[in-house]
This record gives sequence, C-alpha cells and structure tokens, in this order.
Amino acid sequence: MKIEILTPDKKIYEGEIKSVRIPGRQGSFQVLKDHAPIISTLEKGPVIIIDQAGKETDYEIDGGVIEVKMNKIVLLAESII
Repeated sequence: MKIEILTPDKKIYEGEIKSVRIPGRQGSFQVLKDHAPIISTLEKGPVIIIDQAGKETDYEIDGGVIEVKMNKIVLLAESII
C-alpha cells in the first residue's frame, strides 16, 4: 500500500507501508491493505505509520482530509505540528 502525506507547503512523506493510524473526526482509525474506499476529515492528532520493515514513524497533524482508494492513501494535512 502506498501513502503520500502532503501539506500546503510540501510533501512530508511518501512510501510503501503496512498500516497507518489516523485521527478521524469520529475517533482514530487504522487503514490496512485492501481497505474499502473512504474519504474522511481529520482532527488534530497523531498519524502513526508502520512501514514495510515494521518501523514506526509518527507525525502530529493539525487536521486535514484523507482519501483511501485501491491501496493508495493521500493524506492532506493542514499542517504538521
């Protein structure tokens, strides 16, 4: 599964991952391979990425939007705190 994390200023992260945990408006949720298509608004909170090697990378976002479609994730963050 591929993810891109973007802010209005720059691309923050791009790569192949196993999973990502995101702070949704109704609570945090996790996206794994073959997740159903979804578009969701995001709250302020942590984005936790587990890459293919099992390494965890965390970013704190200040809200945004996420789209998941056909194992591709695009996360548009208002800003990275």
